Amino acid sequence: MADLFDRLKAEVKESRPVIVFPESGDERILAAVRKLAAEGIIQPILIGKREQAAPEIRLLADQQKILFRHPETETRMDSLVEALVARRKGKTDSGQAQKWLSDPGYYGTMLVYMGEADGLVSGAAHSTADTVRPALQIIKAQPGKKRISGAFIMVKGEEEFVFADCGINIAPDSETLAEIAVESAGTARLFGIDPRIAMLSFSTKGSAKDPSIDKVTEAVKLARQMAPELLIDGELQFDAAYVPSVAERKAPDSPIRGQANVFIFPNIDAGNIGYKMVQRLGGYVAIGPILQGLNKPVNDLSRGCSADDVYKLAIITAKQTLSLRRHQKA
Repeated sequence: MADLFDRLKAEVKESRPVIVFPESGDERILAAVRKLAAEGIIQPILIGKREQAAPEIRLLADQQKILFRHPETETRMDSLVEALVARRKGKTDSGQAQKWLSDPGYYGTMLVYMGEADGLVSGAAHSTADTVRPALQIIKAQPGKKRISGAFIMVKGEEEFVFADCGINIAPDSETLAEIAVESAGTARLFGIDPRIAMLSFSTKGSAKDPSIDKVTEAVKLARQMAPELLIDGELQFDAAYVPSVAERKAPDSPIRGQANVFIFPNIDAGNIGYKMVQRLGGYVAIGPILQGLNKPVNDLSRGCSADDVYKLAIITAKQTLSLRRHQKA
């Protein structure tokens, strides 16, 4: 089987989506953008000033392989301010909008909203809140979606998993967990993973009693109602969800049979700790968090990311844009 990112690059390269990178002062961002531009995978937009860029970046800009935009040189700022005020429906006046758009994160997000870019990748030098806040205020959630969530693609060789929510919802209730499960199934399918979803807990099928377990079992019921076609089960401990021999003993009636590939954590503590342990101790590549449920792709990086993480999240963001285009045409 071809590597996940080799497959995605082959799909994305045909259309070269335009992806915004607001953090043009970060060397990891620049290294990833250089590689993406040189390979012709996407059309990057750096929010920065061309004259301040390194020579190799300026060379790629001369070849139109990298574009530069900056609030101070934006010729259409009045139009962007007007559009942002309209988008906020009275919650933001023109003065506040002007101030927001002087910030690279807000400015880059506005370019995505206006259709001048297809997606955005940020977070190498900023907190998750700094990436998510402009997305929620400008891009907003898809119709019918009550919340967004953060999923990671965990990759090691041919092993590919989805972990969620590891970055957004701190203490999700049953309804939120159910929506995260359904959204994560969609993320899995987007990357060629046939979802088998485990709703995780410290208990397996009633082996313990606690309100936190009741929350997970209720989430399973709700998720099945929302998407009855999904293969989903819980509550399950991780070993009962992942190891077939353990599943035979702990959950013999589970339809997943210890072969889950989408893992839904009961809270952000478990999710964030879990993905980082698998990444650092297990040697998996952790790409994300991929923000699920937004109208357009905006994705967050860990501040501990590498240039390769940036490169791969940009490819994932580009893949999301292709899926969105197909959905809009349907």
